[in-house]
Amino acid sequence: MADRLKDERKSLAYARLNNCPTSPRKMRLVVDMVRGVEVNRAMDLLKFSKKDASIPLERLIKSAIYNWEAKNESESADDAGLYVKEIFVNQGRTLKRFRTAPQGRAARIRKRSNHVTVILGSKLKEEQGLIETEENEVE
Repeated sequence: MADRLKDERKSLAYARLNNCPTSPRKMRLVVDMVRGVEVNRAMDLLKFSKKDASIPLERLIKSAIYNWEAKNESESADDAGLYVKEIFVNQGRTLKRFRTAPQGRAARIRKRSNHVTVILGSKLKEEQGLIETEENEVE
């Protein structure tokens, strides 16, 4: 049981980006483009995207690729068929600032930030895992 969970985790790679100074709503627009996409295609989409949020997201996916390579030293990331298995954006802290408003008042400005989490999966390892579980069910 423990070995199976360890093998499942070995095929996944995690990376987190905390307190990115972009609103979560704007980041989700970019994140939705790359969800479920192969890693090389996702990097191309982010590289040629005009959204400012794509720059830190591209660096985050690179970091997740390097994390996967560190876990699986004997394998190549290109041959493994990595894809963006899960990616989600959570709201980070909000900095509250004041700006002058008409008639001597002050208006509140909320500078939002977000946390992004990426989980990469390997299509080849998942296929091998499915084949092994089907063989065990047949026996």
